[in-house]
Amino acid sequence: QVVLVESGGGLVQAGGSLRLSCVTSGGTFNRYGMGWFRQAPGKEREFVARLSRTGDYTYYADFVKGRFSISRDNAKNTLYLQMNSLKEEDTALYICAAGELDYIAVGEFQYWGQGTQVTVAS
Repeated sequence: QVVLVESGGGLVQAGGSLRLSCVTSGGTFNRYGMGWFRQAPGKEREFVARLSRTGDYTYYADFVKGRFSISRDNAKNTLYLQMNSLKEEDTALYICAAGELDYIAVGEFQYWGQGTQVTVAS
């Protein structure tokens, strides 16, 4: 059973920064492609960013390019999302995901966390 636990969310002013973390247990972390998704109230879940097993490949949704950075520390079984220049429209529940493919595509994630709430105030 793979378990993903996110942390680091909170309330931040527009233009501010947050760093989200996702600790994985119950599996071999360095065998998973990883990603972040988000879901705002009343909206469907949407893709934010993903990266390969070693972190050599990353891919971002257009609306976060240049502002967010995804990374991983395989020694700590942890995935990160550094979020800078936050906007009100970034307000959402941010969810960590994992899948058993290296260069994983958006539809191939198999394991999901419960999420951490990010609220950006004007």
